[in-house]
Amino acid sequence: MPGVEAGHPYGVHNLPYGAVSTGAGDPRLVVRIGDVALDLAGACARLAPDLAPLVSGPVLNPLLAAPASTWRRLREAVRTWLTDESVRPVVEPLLAPIGRTHLPFAVGDYVDFYASAHHASAIGRIFRPDSPALPENWKHLPIGYHGRSGTVVVSGTPIARPHGQRRVAGGTVEFGPSLRLDIEAEVGFVVGGGTRLGEPVALAGAAEHIFGVCLVNDWSARDLQAWEYVPLGPFLGKSFATSVSPWVVPLEAFDNARTAPPPRDVPLMSYLDDAALPPWGLDIALEIELNGTVITRPPFPSMYWTAAQMLAHMTVNGATVRPGDLFASGTVSGPEPDQAGSLMELSQAGRSPFALPGGVTRSFLEDGDEVVIRGRVPAAGDRPELGLGEVTGVVVAKPALQ
Repeated sequence: MPGVEAGHPYGVHNLPYGAVSTGAGDPRLVVRIGDVALDLAGACARLAPDLAPLVSGPVLNPLLAAPASTWRRLREAVRTWLTDESVRPVVEPLLAPIGRTHLPFAVGDYVDFYASAHHASAIGRIFRPDSPALPENWKHLPIGYHGRSGTVVVSGTPIARPHGQRRVAGGTVEFGPSLRLDIEAEVGFVVGGGTRLGEPVALAGAAEHIFGVCLVNDWSARDLQAWEYVPLGPFLGKSFATSVSPWVVPLEAFDNARTAPPPRDVPLMSYLDDAALPPWGLDIALEIELNGTVITRPPFPSMYWTAAQMLAHMTVNGATVRPGDLFASGTVSGPEPDQAGSLMELSQAGRSPFALPGGVTRSFLEDGDEVVIRGRVPAAGDRPELGLGEVTGVVVAKPALQ
């Protein structure tokens, strides 16, 4: 079948889903294998006709609405089609260059969490130097907020610098472009298998509702955020754009990449207590590149709260989830200075600008800056590297309001 060398990060152990187009054509759903893509609708039409309606459109939502057993059946079928020489005459003509990528699912609700103790502590020390770094509730529950799904965009979409109110030196409040535009390197989880109102998702049922994993950049206007967030939390400082990677890696691809979360030193409520369950931490390594230079490498295994706990908490009050919902981990940061997942941490809120090549320094993003966040599961023993792709964005100036 396709010539994918052993150990390729997009081999048959991965098989991420995406939506691509060529020329002026409409997006179509594909599965990535190596550096090419399999036309999913074409393959299903010929080899699994009953599955074809689930993948014939431009987004994954019909497939996400199917039971998790159907997701697993399709994944195993694709793996067979790409390795069985007997179907080569059918499959080979359906392989093509990847082309232009699109958002592969229509986003329903979007929730962003705050699941890294290292990030939350660093931010707490910056903003509340005379108080405990972590809020009192932080180790009791996964803290999060509801974002704006309409501004979730695919990797490569230009990011217009947001305008809003900000407090400047001397306490004056002004309106203008954000002067503290930041990024947050995160891991996202795409939801399938909807629930009914009043029906929570238990920890043990998380795999029936988490379809796959993507990368997220939660762009943040820190000056707008600082002025507006009391008492109700993030609003305009977060809602202007959230970028996601174009590939959704199925949850099953992480079966050999599970890690135990950090030890919990506060007893958990029963609905969050995962001590007796298989681990839900994921061995994902991230790196953040700014204008061609890698500036930090955040480690996802250090996250205090897991995806299963986030989903359980998000629904414990009876809130529904729908196919296409997205929730994100919050900023991924490790304990070391070169593991920060945001510029706010890396520059200590601008007090310690960091160096880039050519004598350039940065505290926050300037117009024209390009940010690339990459993710992978590193190879280990017999486990090959698993690629998650990248999420990119270039900051562009937005015309001032008249």
